[in-house]
Amino acid sequence: MNYSINNTKIGAYVYPGWHACDERDSKFQPGWSEWDLVLKAPERFPGHNQPRLPADGPYDDSVPSTVQKQVGLARKYGVDFFVYGFFWSRGKRVFDAALDKGFLGMDSGDNFPFTLMWANRMPRGILPVKHNSSPEIGPGRLVYTDPDDFVELIKYLEKKYFSRPNYLRVNEMPMFSIFDSTFFLRQLGEGLASLAIHKAKDYLRKKGYPGLHLMAINPAPAKIGEFKKAGFDSISHYVWLPDWKGKYQQDYAELVKKRSREWKGFADKSGLTYFPSVSPGWDATPRAAIKGYHKPERYPWWPVVVNENPALFSNFLGHAINYTMKFNKPQLSFIASWNEWSEGHYLEPDKRYGTAWLEAVRKAKQDAF
Repeated sequence: MNYSINNTKIGAYVYPGWHACDERDSKFQPGWSEWDLVLKAPERFPGHNQPRLPADGPYDDSVPSTVQKQVGLARKYGVDFFVYGFFWSRGKRVFDAALDKGFLGMDSGDNFPFTLMWANRMPRGILPVKHNSSPEIGPGRLVYTDPDDFVELIKYLEKKYFSRPNYLRVNEMPMFSIFDSTFFLRQLGEGLASLAIHKAKDYLRKKGYPGLHLMAINPAPAKIGEFKKAGFDSISHYVWLPDWKGKYQQDYAELVKKRSREWKGFADKSGLTYFPSVSPGWDATPRAAIKGYHKPERYPWWPVVVNENPALFSNFLGHAINYTMKFNKPQLSFIASWNEWSEGHYLEPDKRYGTAWLEAVRKAKQDAF
């Protein structure tokens, strides 16, 4: 069996950072965990919905029983596949245990569909983020590549993941996405980016695949017309919800209306299929130092989405499903995300709403059909 797409499917992005990781943990105090940020997140303004607490408490996503539970919830409520963040820089991996030990180590690790998104940045070495004038993305976090390196990445992925029976395929081609696709293009330039993608697809054809379905995440508006020329097959977003340079507190209902109107324009301007991505919220303030939180108009202090709720989210997802049924083949919609607790967008049960975020997914699918 292989998991090619033949009808409407919903995928949820999975942040694989909820386990011990030597590369990152060596930079923090012994025993530190990103859960510390989540569980101790303070209110930043009256009525601020913090802390946001998992219904069953913190977990270790490198443990198969943890992921078995996550997959059980996904199946029950209508999430069809997971999109695991994949951290790689010239052969160096971090946060790999969530996928390799947790997901693939569980009893059903070979029959729940998954695909990968190359998180072409290294994780932050300082959390919570301090208020200073340094670049938002430190130079040490940037992941540079070249055509030969990109082919080595694809070779690794094909051997370890693409060849698995439950890896997601589009028209028999493994689907793979690049998180910071704009940096990928800018760093390589259109010529080398096109060469890298061409060589990667050619390698997979020689291995017996029809090619590679490559999706660009978060395309910059100024470069959106370049992705098709470079060889990308589709575009989407990770979190496409707040106005990043807008006001501090932003209303969820207003943002949902605005974002739903923009999807067709992305497709038209890029000349590629646009797969909509919806989010149940946004609030990255747990990742921000408390001192000076109200001053910098930048991540992770700013902005905060307010007034989100499962009913509005269900409608948002319903719009995405209807869009993809009308305009796209294959019919894919994405949710960011399954478990980004420290950024305030997650489907997993929490103390405030229980399983309502997941129930919203099921309702959106039922209403669409």
